[in-house]
Amino acid sequence: MKPRSCYSSRKCLAGASSLAAILLAASVTARAAPAPATATAAPLPAQLSQLLHRFARAHPSFPGVVLAVTTPKLTWSGAAGVADRATRKPLGATAGFGIASVTKTFTAAAILRLFEDGKLSLDDPIAKDLSPATAAILRRGGYDVDAIHVRNLLQHTSGLYDYAGDPAYQTFVVGHPHHRWTRGEQVRFAMTHGKPLFQPGTGFHYSDTGYVLLGELLERQTRHSLAAAYRTLLDFDRLGLDHTYLETLEPTPTQAKPRAHQYLDATDTPGFDPSFDLYGGGGLVSTVDDITRFYRVLLGGHVFKKPATLGTMLGKPRSTRPGDLGMGIFAESIGPETCWHHDGFWGTTVVHCPRIGVTFAITVNQADNFDSAVHELDAAVLRLVGRT
Repeated sequence: MKPRSCYSSRKCLAGASSLAAILLAASVTARAAPAPATATAAPLPAQLSQLLHRFARAHPSFPGVVLAVTTPKLTWSGAAGVADRATRKPLGATAGFGIASVTKTFTAAAILRLFEDGKLSLDDPIAKDLSPATAAILRRGGYDVDAIHVRNLLQHTSGLYDYAGDPAYQTFVVGHPHHRWTRGEQVRFAMTHGKPLFQPGTGFHYSDTGYVLLGELLERQTRHSLAAAYRTLLDFDRLGLDHTYLETLEPTPTQAKPRAHQYLDATDTPGFDPSFDLYGGGGLVSTVDDITRFYRVLLGGHVFKKPATLGTMLGKPRSTRPGDLGMGIFAESIGPETCWHHDGFWGTTVVHCPRIGVTFAITVNQADNFDSAVHELDAAVLRLVGRT
C-alpha cells in the first residue's frame, strides 16, 4: 500500500492508480544491468538500445520495454521484447498504451488553464463547481464540500478516501473486468467504503477520487466532454499529440498507433473495460514519444499562457508543507538530478530533468512488480545521457 504521507516520493506512485496495491505486493529487487565499459565507445543511440535489451533479458516477467529520450542533442526511441505474449509480436517504439495516472498531469494542466483564463479559482470550494448531485454524494459521505478547495483536489490534500486503493474495489475490477463504471459509482464507492482521512489542506493522501472530481469539473466548466476539454484547453493539435486520446470517450484517431497488450501479471487485459481508471485520474492512451513531448513542452513553458501558472503547478519541491505540493506532478531526485515525473499503473513513467534538459518516458506493459526495476532503468538512462 502507498504510505499516507509520502508527499513526492516515487513510492507513493507505484502505479497509475492505487489499484496497483493488489498487484504490487512485492518490490522488484533486480536492478538494471550497468553498461559494460566498452559500451561507452558506441554512439549514444546504440548504448540506449543495448541498455533496453539488457533490461528486457534481466526482467523476463515484463513482456517488453519501450523508451523515448529527448535531450538538446538527441531525439530517440526504441523498444525490446514483445507487444503480445501469445503471438510473440515484437514490441515497437511507436506502440500505443494506456498511460493511466500519467493522465493526472494532463488533468491538472487543463484545470490550471481554466484558472489562468479566470474561469475558476484554485480557492473555490468544490461545492461551487461540482454538480449538486455529486456534492450531495460527498456530503452524505461526511465531507464538507465547502471546506475542500480545487487546489486540495489537485495536490491530493483533500482528505478524500481513495476508492481505487480499496481492496474491495481492486477485487471487483479483477473479478468483473467487463463492468462499465461511471464516475458517480466510483465516488459513491469511496463514500461507502471509507471516511474522511483528515481536514482539507492538513495532509497528503494520493486520491483518484479527487481526480475524477476534477474530471467532472472540467466538463462542467467547458460544457464539453472530458476528451474535448483536454483537446481544447491543452491544444493537442498545436503540441503535436497526434497519438493521444481518451479511451472509449472519443473516437480513436485515425493516426493512433496499434496498441501494445498490457498485463496484470499473466493476465492479458485488452478485454478489460477501461472505465475502472478513466475519468480524470487515468484514461488517456498515448505513446512514449507523445508523453515525452508533452512533458517537455509543459515544463518548457509552452502549455500555459503565463509563466506564473507553471510555478503554481510545480509548487515548492523543497517544502514539506501540504500547501506547497505540486499539482499533478511530483519532484524527485534521480542520482544528482532533481527531476519532475509521474508514474502510471501499467509500468509507465515520464521524467523531465530541467538542469540537463533531458526528458524521457518508459513503459514495460506490465502492472505487476515494475516499480523498482523501472526506477533503476530511469537512473541508468540518466547515467548514459548525462555523459553527453
